Amino acid sequence: MVVGHFLKWVHTARVPERAAAASALARAYVDSQLPFKDRCAAESALTLLLEDPSSKVRLALAEALSMSRHAPPQVMAALAADQPEIASLVLARSPLFTDADLIDRVAASVGQVQAVIAGRPFVSMALSAAIAEIGEPEACTALITNAGADIASLTFRRITERFGDLAKVRNALLADARLPSDCRHALLVKVGEALRQSPLVSALIGSGRAERVTREACIKASMTLVDTISLEEHAALVEHLRLRGDLTAAFIVRLVAHGKIDFFGSVLIALTTHGEGRVKSLLAGGRDVALSALFRAAGLAPAMHDVILCALKVWREVANGKRLAGAQEVSRLMLEQLGGQAADGDLARLLRSIHLDALRANARGHALAISAA
Repeated sequence: MVVGHFLKWVHTARVPERAAAASALARAYVDSQLPFKDRCAAESALTLLLEDPSSKVRLALAEALSMSRHAPPQVMAALAADQPEIASLVLARSPLFTDADLIDRVAASVGQVQAVIAGRPFVSMALSAAIAEIGEPEACTALITNAGADIASLTFRRITERFGDLAKVRNALLADARLPSDCRHALLVKVGEALRQSPLVSALIGSGRAERVTREACIKASMTLVDTISLEEHAALVEHLRLRGDLTAAFIVRLVAHGKIDFFGSVLIALTTHGEGRVKSLLAGGRDVALSALFRAAGLAPAMHDVILCALKVWREVANGKRLAGAQEVSRLMLEQLGGQAADGDLARLLRSIHLDALRANARGHALAISAA
């Protein structure tokens, strides 16, 4: 009877009154133990209120029903398809929506609503994958920054592929500790590409030099990346570099000169048929002949063997506590193996470049230490 009076009254009431009445009826429906007949009548009234021309009335419904497990499913489905302000409210809160429901809403919605779904307290791996595949940049950024989102490595890779060129998405990805190492490297490359293609950079230093500078910057960034990842991620990053064509002789020489021997071992494992235990054993204490055979199996040019062996001996002594050395000394010794500063050829030029970079880095660190004292 009360619902009947409500339905007669609602057609003539003003908007604020209708909104207040809709909210009261919705709260009574989810909070009270209404008799079955009254509950059916109330549900019918709530369903009818979906047709109210005022968004304020529908918003009042959404606010009252959005967090209840007992809300009428047909009402919640309609509110989820309403205008963004109303849809966002129920899609952010309601526990009634399944992954399938939410994926459908992602496909049918704009960025604002997609972002709300991506920011739910818990986002499953399946829903994360759907957002990565069809979501707009705003939604993907919200997903990445949501600590409650379960994101697979493949999902991170898809977002990197789709939106790694956009600074906001790229920054969110790089700030996430869960991001796989190959995605980090791909994003570093994208930054380099963006700089290389910048009209300002090309105008200032020329396109040829811009390409060379950005390539060198990407290589150095890749070297830094190696220090930030776990041993378990080495194989994935090596494979990523190999597929991109970035696993070059120059990169391998830089690895050894800078003492990244564990990663060098992962490279050798990927390039040969030798097992992990065998490679690690050889790097830790293998004889020169055995190591040279390993390098040949990996396809390393014979000219590289002696300089790599020279560096390995130094890093072994460092690891055993018998010596203090860094990239500056090791690169100098590698260069001396080729004949010193007067040596010519691509390998010698590379080692001179590595040595000069190490000198600059050490001098800068020394200067900063003095200024901080």
